[in-house]
Formats: sequence, structure tokens, C-alpha cells
Amino acid sequence: MKRVFSGVQPTGNIHIGNYLGAFKQFVELQNENECVYCIVDMHSITVPQDPAELKNNTLNVAAIYMATGIDPKKSILFVQSEVKEHAELAWILMCNSYTGELSRMTQFKDKSKGSESAPAGLFTYPILMAADILLYDTDMVPVGNDQKQHIELCRDIAIRVNNKLSGTFVIPDGRYLKEGARVMSLDEPDKKMSKSAENELSRISLLDDENKIKKAIMRATTDSEGTVRFDIKEKPGISNLLTIYSAFSGVPIKTLEKKYEGRGYGEFKKDLVEITVDALRPIRERFNEIRNSQELPDALEEGADKARAIAEKTMKRVKGNFGLGV
Repeated sequence: MKRVFSGVQPTGNIHIGNYLGAFKQFVELQNENECVYCIVDMHSITVPQDPAELKNNTLNVAAIYMATGIDPKKSILFVQSEVKEHAELAWILMCNSYTGELSRMTQFKDKSKGSESAPAGLFTYPILMAADILLYDTDMVPVGNDQKQHIELCRDIAIRVNNKLSGTFVIPDGRYLKEGARVMSLDEPDKKMSKSAENELSRISLLDDENKIKKAIMRATTDSEGTVRFDIKEKPGISNLLTIYSAFSGVPIKTLEKKYEGRGYGEFKKDLVEITVDALRPIRERFNEIRNSQELPDALEEGADKARAIAEKTMKRVKGNFGLGV
């Protein structure tokens, strides 16, 4: 079996775009691969964090992983900062990376825009991301296309080291997640759904109650035409809602267009509310069952133990190849 690694930041507000675009596919991957899933809390502190809130969000995201179907008996689920080898390998990779390649990273340019100076961690976090991946001899990294540059950097660093010290790293491949369920903002459908958008009704979070889901969908931006059909350019709002409907129901968009032919947006939206509520209810119920139970810390402790066993083995090889230690 191939080994898969993926990490998610504990930023709260995990929404249906995150679920359909990533978490749902993570669940599918665990059935045929050895999967390592990590809550990357060390990445979060590249920007200021409230410690209590960070800890709470870390546990929330871990519970969401499990509530959406990640099975700790099939997959390794753990918190990044519980495995010290992430930081250790990041330093070794930092000594084999260059400021020029880091300065070209588009996400750093975006996040530091308008600032004369930025935290060094914000500049070097792609190296920590590379360490996360290489630490587990990862074969495959499931990511969105926006992370392609980071995967390429990881591969470049690993190949560079292997050219000097043969056999140090497994070279990972990116598995770019399917774009079929690309979910956009409900109020601005030309933009991706975002955890950080000011308008809470621009997104549907996995833990939203039924009233909030209904309010968000019924107020979602549409158009004045009144016809339920898929046309991203001319009808981005309705196209987005059709994408969500199809993703949760499994009904092809073409079939939905025929079903709602001659029917208004109001009826379409009411049905979408029902479909979405039914899809998210078991996730919310499972989350509430897990979140404050002993099941969650037990799963994370077991996952960290399994992760450490792999990480220690990798670091023994890496340090030996670099001549570190005695």
C-alpha cells in the first residue's frame, strides 16, 4: 500500500468546501492506502494565536476528522507538535534550502503583502511542510491545486539532498484533489468559500445548526433569470448551489436541471436545505459524541505513538546520512 500524508491547520470553521474538497476524499483514501493525517498546529503559530483557542480548535479539527469518517484504527491521526521530529527535520531541510526559492512562494507574497517585515516562520513554513511530508516516507500527498508550488518545493529539496546523499528521502508525488465539488462563497460566488470571510452566511460550516444552514442557503446570491441551470460564467450563484446539491445528493447536475425545469429558485433552495441538513446531521451528531469523550484523546495518543515510530526511524536514517549524532 502507498503511504499518504496530509495536514490540516486548526483554524476552526471547517466548512462544506473543506469537506467536499478534502475530508471526504481523505476518507476514501484510507480504504486503499496507509494514511497519516495530522493537525498541523505548529503551522498555525506563523501568525499570532490565542493559546486556549488554538488548543480548542486543534481538538475540534481532530474530532471533525473522526466525525467525517477517518478511522483511527485504519489511519494514523495525531497532532503535529506531539512529534518533535517535525521540527528536527525542518532544521535539516532549512540548511538545504535557499532564500531565493522561498521568496518566490506565492502564498508568502500574499500573506506578507503590505508589511515591511514578516515573521521568519511565515517565510520558512514551506520547509516545515516539506518536513511533515518527508518525515513519513510519503508516497502521495492529497492537496488542492493551490498547494502545488509547495509540493514542488518539497520534491526539489528531497531530490537535492538525495543527489548528495543517496537514499535519504522518498520522493513524494502530489495527488491533486478532484475539482468536481469546488464550492464557492454563498454571497460572492466568484470567490472560494472561506473560513475567514466576515459574513458568516457566506459559508456553511460542518457544525452549523439547521436554522443557520437554512438561513445561509435561502439568502444565497442567485440572479434575476429564475431558471435553474448550470452556467458558471452567467449564473455563478445557481451553479454553485447546483454543485453543492449534486455533491451531497449524488444526483448529476444535468438530472437536477431537468428536475427543476420550470420551477423557481425558492423551491430549489428549500430542497437544497433539506439535502444539506440531512448530509451534515450525522457529522454534527458524531462530533458531539466524540468531542468531550475519552475516545478523542485516546485516539490522538495512539496516533502520536504510531507517528513517532515512523518518524524516529526516518530521522535515524537522515541523521546517519548527514553525519549527525554519535
